[in-house]
Parts: sequence; C-alpha cells; structure tokens
Amino acid sequence: MVAKVIQITESKKQIKHMNQVFDEQKAAFRKNPMPSYEERIANLKKLRSMLMDNQQAIIDAITEDFSCRSTEETKLAELVTSIHSIDYTLKNLKSWMAIDKKKVSPLFQPATSFVQYQPLGVIGIISPWNYTVALSMGPLIAAFAAGNRSMIKMSEFTPVTSALIENLIHNAFPQDLVTVINGDAEVATEFSGIPWNHLLFTGSTAVGRHVMRAAAANLTPVTLELGGKSPTIISDDVDMDDAIQPIAFGKAFNAGQTCVAPDYILCPEHRLEHFVDRFQHFIAKMYPTLKHNKDYTSVIDQRQYARLQSYLDDARAKGASIIECNSADEDMNEGTRKMPIYLVLNATDDMLVLQEELFGPILPVIATKSIDDALNYINDRPSPLALYYFGKDKDEQQHVLDQVRAGGVCINDTISHFAQEDLHFGGVGESGMGSYHGEQGFLTFSHAKSVFKKSGFNSTKFAYPPYGKAIHKAIFSIFLR
Repeated sequence: MVAKVIQITESKKQIKHMNQVFDEQKAAFRKNPMPSYEERIANLKKLRSMLMDNQQAIIDAITEDFSCRSTEETKLAELVTSIHSIDYTLKNLKSWMAIDKKKVSPLFQPATSFVQYQPLGVIGIISPWNYTVALSMGPLIAAFAAGNRSMIKMSEFTPVTSALIENLIHNAFPQDLVTVINGDAEVATEFSGIPWNHLLFTGSTAVGRHVMRAAAANLTPVTLELGGKSPTIISDDVDMDDAIQPIAFGKAFNAGQTCVAPDYILCPEHRLEHFVDRFQHFIAKMYPTLKHNKDYTSVIDQRQYARLQSYLDDARAKGASIIECNSADEDMNEGTRKMPIYLVLNATDDMLVLQEELFGPILPVIATKSIDDALNYINDRPSPLALYYFGKDKDEQQHVLDQVRAGGVCINDTISHFAQEDLHFGGVGESGMGSYHGEQGFLTFSHAKSVFKKSGFNSTKFAYPPYGKAIHKAIFSIFLR
C-alpha cells in the first residue's frame, strides 16, 4: 500500500513537471520561432557527441534492462543507426531548409511563389522499450533538424536506460529545448493528452489507438509508428540458403523483439521441409548455444516472456507442430528469460500466433500453393509494417509490389530498409500513419508554408469588379478553352 502511494505521488510529480516544461518550451519557441541553420547544426553535433562519449554506459544500461542484450546488436541497432542519422542530417540539412521555389500562373504575373519550411513548435515523442535509444533519438534528430523543441516520454519497461538518457539529455541541453520524461502508464496517458504541435508515437497498434484518441481532443497531428504481422514470401525459384540467412538474422536479432521482424513465413508447400531444415541449420550456425551466449538477447521481462509462452501453449493445444531451434539442447526454463526460436507448423487462424503480433522468437511457417495464394493470404489481413519477398524473377517482384499495401518492403533481405535514411519509414492502415527518417523526418516536423509574393505592378487588379468588362472576357477566353 505504501509503495502504491509513493508511485502515485511520483506520477503526479512527473505530470506536474512535464506540464511546466511544456509551458517553458512553448514560451522559448515564441522567442525563437525560426532557429538558424547554425543553431540546428550545433544541437545535432552536441547530440552526436553525447552518444559517442557515452557508448559504453548506453550498452551497459540496455544490457541491464534486458538481463542479456548483445553488445553488437546494441551498437548496430541503437548507436550506429543514430550516428548515421545525425551524419546524414548534417550533410543534407542546408538543402532541406532552402526555400522551395514554385511556378506562378501567367494570370498572376509578375509575382513569385515559394514554400518556406517552418518549425512546428513543441514536439512530443513517445518511445518504446525494444530499441529505447534509437527510437527516441531518431525522432529527436528530425525534430532538431526542423528547428523544434521536444519532450521525450521514455519507456517505463527499460528503467535503467531511460534514467540514463534522462540524465545525459539533462546535462547536454537546456530543458526548454529538450527534456526527457520518465514515469508509468498514468504519466504516458497524460503525456498523450498534451496539446503538442506534433506527437510521434512508436509502439503497439492497441496503444496507438489510445494515443490517437487522446491527441484528437486537441487536434494534435500524429505520426504513429506501429507494428503488425510482417510477412515473408518465399518464391518457387529462390535459392533457399540465400533466403534463409537474412530471414534467420532478421528474426533472431534482438530475439525477434523488433517491429519489422519477420512475423510469419509464406512458403511453397513443396519447399516447406527444405525451409525448416535449412532454417535450423543457419540458426545453429549463428547461435551454437543460447543460454549463456552473449550474442543472443533475452526477452525484455517476465510479462513478455509469459505472453510468448502462452502463444506457444495455445498453438500446441490446438494441434500445431512446434520445432524448437536449440541445437545444444539446453534447458532454457530456469535462470533465464532467453527463448529459442520456435517454428510453428500447421498453424490455423484460431491460434494466437496468427492473430497477434508476435514480437519475439516465434515464427509460424505457412504452406502456400502459389504466389497469388500467398498474396491473397496477406491481403485478407491488415496492412503490415514490412513485407519481405525472396525471389529473383523481376516480373514477380513487381507483381508483389503492385498487389500488397505495406509500410515498407525488402526484396531479398530483411529489416535493412529501416536503416536507409533516404527512405521514408512508416506504416499504413493498422501498421501506422505518417513517416520519418532523413528528409521525410524534417518534413514531418515542419510546416510547409506557402507564400505568394507580389512586388511592384499588381496584375490581379484587372480581375476586380465591376465584372463584365472587356478584360474579364479576355481572361475567360484565354483560360476557359
């Protein structure tokens, strides 16, 4: 009871603090509504130094939150992606900020038209637990590039990393420029209801609905980076080893706790046995052992671990065949939250593994009769965040691209599209709305203000009333033909 009272008190304190900081950031933005190129570059470079100077602290914090998180995965997914994003932005920001000249209709000459990219104001960012650093820093980089001020709600499920990022940001930047907020679900709910100039949320579709509902009360524009069940199509002719290696990597990376991880496989039925055999081979090659292997990441917490186990129990009870990819045959049930990858065969639609986003090391493999059978299976379900296709036939590649609506696509690879700064990243339908990364992130957090400018002679006066004059007839004869 005492602990609960303390938690409530702490939540109220955080809510009061974030509302106070929001007011401070609004006031600071009004004083400087158009930060210069030099100011934005300075902020990005300071953020870069903060990350580079604290690499080991970040690695250690994430490892503590997960109990075991591969150091190399943290470097690749959290640090390399963030630094690459900053460097790409530093290189291109001047061109993004440039006035975008537009054409003027002959009817309104002489004049000029252009678009000026203006900061929106104060940006709210809600980051998830699976890539705590990358998915908070990525939106912040875009917000800095566009000249905004920001507040970041970190995940309560990674308390060590979230506290570290709060401390690092506090030491590097004034709180009226960027502030980190930590706290429980009550704090997150209140955060969603603040009248931001833009709110970016990364997380589950279910929570995304609540975030959008809260934002709607203030007409706050939102970018929702959600998830869903990202399918992988195996073609009839692709070399199985060429397909399985990137699939195994994309699924095992962070133990499948990735929004764009392959969620299920659509494999030609005559190749199903071959797929299962080679998948086990490559998982064993990448991870000869699991339990004490520092390359293989744990499930984040006991709640998520229990959720994943319940999916397997449900599939077993309903008649699925489950294959455990555990070449060393280790006992994984005690003293660890590590889970082997489980292939689920003969899955049916009434099983949770085909209903819920898995977000963990479970991979259903579904037999298909043709490429159109696979496409129909995908299109009968909500649009995925990612689609993966393995095949060399260019006509079939294009057929897949034309037939499936997905947030993003990788052909003959998995998850790599997320790391391409020049590609938009975002979902569609139930997998999200809006996008960011690179220039698209700059545009997401900018207002493209249209400007029409007259100087000297004003030709528009010829259209003024009274109507029926010869000039009106001349205008209509020219433009209405």
